Amino acid sequence: MAKGPLIILAGPAGSGKSTIIARLLAEGGLPLRLSVSATTRPRRPKEQEGVDYFFWTRERFAEQVAAGAFLEWAEYAGNLYGTLRSEVDGYRARGTGVILDIEVKGAEQVRRRSPDNVSIFLTAPSWEVYEQRLRKRHTEGEEAIARRLATAREELARRGEYDHVVVNDDLGTAVTRLRALIAKHFTEGGATCSTS
Repeated sequence: MAKGPLIILAGPAGSGKSTIIARLLAEGGLPLRLSVSATTRPRRPKEQEGVDYFFWTRERFAEQVAAGAFLEWAEYAGNLYGTLRSEVDGYRARGTGVILDIEVKGAEQVRRRSPDNVSIFLTAPSWEVYEQRLRKRHTEGEEAIARRLATAREELARRGEYDHVVVNDDLGTAVTRLRALIAKHFTEGGATCSTS
């Protein structure tokens, strides 16, 4: 059985990663799963443990870093985020593609440690759209939004490091572009998939 592709989807906060991934997975048609990340940030209303994130204390996170449990991890906006190897390796071995919704620092680590990845950078159509999307969430104060926007400027400067760039100017179009890129990597890797 061909190994499932490892899809890195990175981009600044407000680029629409979570929304696009949810739509892509809901449509089905690809043997694909989203890796659930661990984080030390507080749980937001409606988020579920083990579905949206594994919500851990900083102590537990540090213990798992020391134990080598992470494929990647990084600090972002004052909180730790990481991809557990247990969320990736076994699934790929069984032919399932794994998509990582991660930040640019984490993506850099994965690209280095797993060179057989497919890296995709997702971007909003303009700077104003980033800011609007962050403010519409109503989940963070001004200080946190300012930190996220400063980080977004740094991340946008690194978009050229990725295999592909997808502009999220229209949700349906962005999902279609992403699906086509991912489906191509299933067939190139020797696996077959249905994109209908």
